[in-house]
Amino acid sequence: MTHDEVQSALDATERALDAEGPVDLRSTGFWRAVGAIKRDSDHVEAFADRVGRLDRALFERWALFTIPFGLGTTLAVAGTVVGLVVIAAAYYVDDPWNGLLLLAGLGIVLVPTHGLGHLVAGARSGMRFTHWFVGTMRRPQPGVKIDYATYLRTPAMARAWMHASGALVTKAIPFVLLGAAWGMEAPGWAWAVLLVVGIGQVATDVLWSTKSSDWKKFARERRYA
Repeated sequence: MTHDEVQSALDATERALDAEGPVDLRSTGFWRAVGAIKRDSDHVEAFADRVGRLDRALFERWALFTIPFGLGTTLAVAGTVVGLVVIAAAYYVDDPWNGLLLLAGLGIVLVPTHGLGHLVAGARSGMRFTHWFVGTMRRPQPGVKIDYATYLRTPAMARAWMHASGALVTKAIPFVLLGAAWGMEAPGWAWAVLLVVGIGQVATDVLWSTKSSDWKKFARERRYA
């Protein structure tokens, strides 16, 4: 897309946002324009800030609810710490309570660490973030919202690994906790649950995430690289 074509698509998206009702991004050409911007560094400099503002407005229409970035990050870190404390407590109780605490800690830790994985990888590459959020009731896991202007200014391969990071963290946790299960002599059923959760998450990524979520985005940004 030429400079004028990108500008026209962003103008159409802005008009759609100003109007009542849902925004059809396919008809406005917004994501096609974003793809063109990613392929052209001159477009990045010309349009990144405007795309960031439009993306923020679209996000605020879509998200079920949002939390300010600082508060959300504090809650995510606190939740992770609580989960780790529960896992640590499992070392000091007997079977079956150690297994129950281990699995409770797993459940607690899995909720915030996906977003924290994205946050750490993105921040290391220079991206900024604006909110924590829950998108829909069908996908209630909290996420962290990127400032899209900084996202566009980040090299494509770094964008790809930012998308992959959350999935890698959450897939690793059940397998890492097998070591904790061994150390506390957890019952066999706790080992089995850890394996089922870990393998199940990997299978979900292969069957679903490669088509519509983090791994799809990872592959997309790798193509731009």
